[in-house]
Amino acid sequence: MLCVLLGGADGHPSSIPPSPSLSLPPFSSPTLQLPHMANDKVPDAPSGQEPTIHGSTMGAGAPRAASEKANNTDDEPAFLEHAATNNSEAFKEARRVNAIEALGIPDWQAKEKKIVRTLDMTLLPQLWILYMFNYLNRTNIAQARLDEDFEATLQLGNTDYSTAVALLTVGYMLAQLPSNMLITRVRPGLYLPTCAILWSGVSATTAAVTTPGQLFGVQFILGIIEAPLFPGAVYLMSCWYTRRELALRTALLYSGLVLAQAFSGLIAAGVFSGMSGAAGLRGWQWLFVLEGILSAFFALTAYFILPNYPHSKTGGAMWSMTEDMRRIAVARIEADRVEQPTDSTVWQGLRLALTDLKTYIFIFMNIFMTSSYGFNNFFPTMVRGFGMGSSTMALVLTAPPYILGTAVSFGVAWSSDRKKERGFHIMANNCISIVGFIISVATLNTAARYTAAFLYTSGSFSANALVYTWAVSSLGQTPEKRAAGGAIVNIMGHLGNVMSPYFFPDSDSPRYTMAMILQIVFAGLTFCMAFTSKTYLRRQNKKLRTAADASGEVYNPFTT
Repeated sequence: MLCVLLGGADGHPSSIPPSPSLSLPPFSSPTLQLPHMANDKVPDAPSGQEPTIHGSTMGAGAPRAASEKANNTDDEPAFLEHAATNNSEAFKEARRVNAIEALGIPDWQAKEKKIVRTLDMTLLPQLWILYMFNYLNRTNIAQARLDEDFEATLQLGNTDYSTAVALLTVGYMLAQLPSNMLITRVRPGLYLPTCAILWSGVSATTAAVTTPGQLFGVQFILGIIEAPLFPGAVYLMSCWYTRRELALRTALLYSGLVLAQAFSGLIAAGVFSGMSGAAGLRGWQWLFVLEGILSAFFALTAYFILPNYPHSKTGGAMWSMTEDMRRIAVARIEADRVEQPTDSTVWQGLRLALTDLKTYIFIFMNIFMTSSYGFNNFFPTMVRGFGMGSSTMALVLTAPPYILGTAVSFGVAWSSDRKKERGFHIMANNCISIVGFIISVATLNTAARYTAAFLYTSGSFSANALVYTWAVSSLGQTPEKRAAGGAIVNIMGHLGNVMSPYFFPDSDSPRYTMAMILQIVFAGLTFCMAFTSKTYLRRQNKKLRTAADASGEVYNPFTT
């Protein structure tokens, strides 16, 4: 399904010779330094902003004089005749093509397309499956709550459920940054599946808890072990996909979360009605056990499928790609990034992230965004409050809004990539969410409230997928900064998940007036931060253009 949606490679050709460095032909004389292709040290990931390639002979960025062109005819390929300036798209593409043709790899265009197709058939589906089960195991407590035996067996008090959800989020936040710093120094093809097996076991043990304290402990540990997957998956994808390929793939990865929410209710309904009482276990206990077993199975398959890094001598890419394909994979990412310092460390990356104003803009944007969809862990309970049937019917009715949200997320991500724009897409979806929240708080009419659910789920999930992609793509001065910055933004965003469970006290059911008003406020604040980010990055782009024109560098703007 993913391959059909993606339709093959995005088609920006580029490759690299086997040696650690590449000198391009005389027309531009830039040099790209590649990492040594040994062991499993992490390669430089693609930059968050467009790559800056330094050309020593390109002048100050003005169009070349006709006489200068004539003098350089022997040095420049014919396709450069159409590149009027060193800031034109044609010029950038010409440099890329010239770089790869200098390698002498036959039929490189087809090989690059095959690389992307291979990634779309191996890396992306495997990460998608792991992320779907990651979210299922993290949120199955929301479905378990609809089994009346759950709260009765554990003797949960009025706020114990909210505390359990919040503690999982705390564990999730604490582990993300150390994990994303660690993943730059280990084999992700081993690290991520191992984490998945561990969280599967911990999730399954929830079936054995009998007290609120035991539930709190399991939830906290589950959050710690589940934390590495999402930021680690996005980082690994950024090491294989170029910027133009990454945003849509990240949205597709994120769809695993949305579909997990769509089908978790259906799965729970089937388990509660068909397995409650089997082998002496209640329905909610079977839910944790079965989802844990399925998650562990797919984690085992990931050991054989997930690649490590493009230059690695281990991992799934060793059987799915030829040596020439792996060389091209290294090169296309190398050509897609800003020139990097060779001695960057994880601590330097952390320092760069913490001293960048963009990090804090995206932190607040993500906090407000996650706070605005706090309905996530309470959606089955909210739908039951619509009065459209039993608890089983409520679980079934949670699916359609999430399925629509998945489709809308794909469309929004495609449009955002096509237009190379993020801010307005986020703001528009915030407005859609706000309309849904207003309808939900303004009436108790069942049809109107269920219709509103389609609006705020679609708007919230579409915007959320773009916020994290925008943040990661804007914080890529070094791979370590990209990993640390992405983790920091994601960690701080989960503050919203710590607060939002307390927006929905049982006493506010079924309208949840306080929750809806707060989500309107936070969606509005997300709108404001998206506007702030867009304005700031536009100003930064003006400075980049001025610097590029003065120095002869290629103008490579941030995506706004």
